[in-house]
Amino acid sequence: MAEKSIKKNFVMNAILTVSSILFPMISFPYVNRVLGPDGTGTVDFAASIIGYFSMVALMGIPTYGIRICAQVRDDKIKLSKTVHELMIINFVMTLFSYLIFLPALFLVPDMRTEKALFLIVSSTLWFNLIGIDYMYKALEEYSYITIRSIIFKLIALVTTFFLIKSKGDYVAYGFLSIFAASASNIFNFFHARKYISFKPRFGQYEIRKHLKPILLFFAMTCATQIYLNLDKAMIGFMTTKTDVGYYGAAIKIKTILVTLVTSLGTVLLPRASYYVEQNMMDEFRRITEKALKFVFVVATPLMAFFMLFATPSIMFVSGEEYLPAIPTMMIVMPTLVFIGITNILGIQILIPLGKEKYVLYSEIAGAIVDFVLNIFLIPILKADGAALGTTVAELVVLIVQCILLRKIRKEHPILGVFKKIKYWKIVVAIAVAIPCGIWARWLKFSFYGSFIKKASIRILLENVSIIAVGGILFFLGYYVIMMLLKDDMMKEITNTVFGKLKKMTGKK
Repeated sequence: MAEKSIKKNFVMNAILTVSSILFPMISFPYVNRVLGPDGTGTVDFAASIIGYFSMVALMGIPTYGIRICAQVRDDKIKLSKTVHELMIINFVMTLFSYLIFLPALFLVPDMRTEKALFLIVSSTLWFNLIGIDYMYKALEEYSYITIRSIIFKLIALVTTFFLIKSKGDYVAYGFLSIFAASASNIFNFFHARKYISFKPRFGQYEIRKHLKPILLFFAMTCATQIYLNLDKAMIGFMTTKTDVGYYGAAIKIKTILVTLVTSLGTVLLPRASYYVEQNMMDEFRRITEKALKFVFVVATPLMAFFMLFATPSIMFVSGEEYLPAIPTMMIVMPTLVFIGITNILGIQILIPLGKEKYVLYSEIAGAIVDFVLNIFLIPILKADGAALGTTVAELVVLIVQCILLRKIRKEHPILGVFKKIKYWKIVVAIAVAIPCGIWARWLKFSFYGSFIKKASIRILLENVSIIAVGGILFFLGYYVIMMLLKDDMMKEITNTVFGKLKKMTGKK
């Protein structure tokens, strides 16, 4: 298979990332205002519960599948056989998940009262089965992934404004959420014939060889899902669905930003796995070093900006009903940096090196810390307590991974990258950027009142303007200082962006 350009993959994934930010930013303000904290909280609660059943059905296949498919991507027969084997395992575990889910649907009161919503959200299990996204990522087909994702997000976005009209339409919102995220998997299944054969190979399958690594990845997924979905589930059971809504509003913003921060790392797992398989360790170190530097240069200013502009961000995305989510958002923002780093150390370095157990250890540590802190903090601080537990848990994951990485430092001196990063440049740039953007928080944009009489629309536009003006000034100040300080990663990002723009405009 011809090797694809990492820069092209990054650009396509960046487009996908922008769409993942743009579409929610358009729909969330509308949906949150129509459904309110209780409606969105109910959907988030259902999604968090189904997340556990999906975790069992997938058995760690999404991550393991990328690595194992990347290793055989140059051989269509081996790739087809590998995909078949993973789909068989996925199918069996999906049936097993439903054997647990259906009785729970009628026995658990909080699930029984929302049967229609839970059944709709549970369809993700079947969409995941036929989607085989891991194969497309292993083949680095980011152009296809991006195009089909944008199409279905656009359809779901337009439909949202027609179907979501009142607080009782939360079930329709649950359906549209699943449609935007998973409906394209149907096309994945039929499009896969371009790369693999679906002709059965009975008697040739080697299911057992996948079980041990899959179980290890499944254990990693369990640990991750505990402190990703556990917060909403525990808030829902220990407090109210409204508090789940507050937490969900803050987490939605964080999730969008995490997608942006990890955009480069996402395209590296198949390439890193391929380099390790081919023993191209110099190339492996080069791309992982760039990924770590990218995270620090991008994640740190994002964290600072959205902590500074938490109030207008919540007001814009969710409205006045969600004001209690402001401290929650501020508490959870440091996870942008923590997750960005662990995404590189764990998913892009340790897993391609065959050190999955180290990732598992770190995630178990994070899950335990999150669970224990939630027990004590949620009854007292509610959504803020869950946010604090998540932030501390992500920090613990990072610390454990750094400690375990020292065991392989002599062979793979990745930790040396941390010493090469010019932290002082980032700190100085942010210190200059804060006063550049902070005054926008006090702007009233009162001129909207002269031609917009509806208060909700006027407030929405005022907060959009504050974020836009503050963002332009903040990030422009950050960028200028980083360029003046001659930061290597910022210069490379600039050259890449302008290089693409020149090609698009036909300039040499």
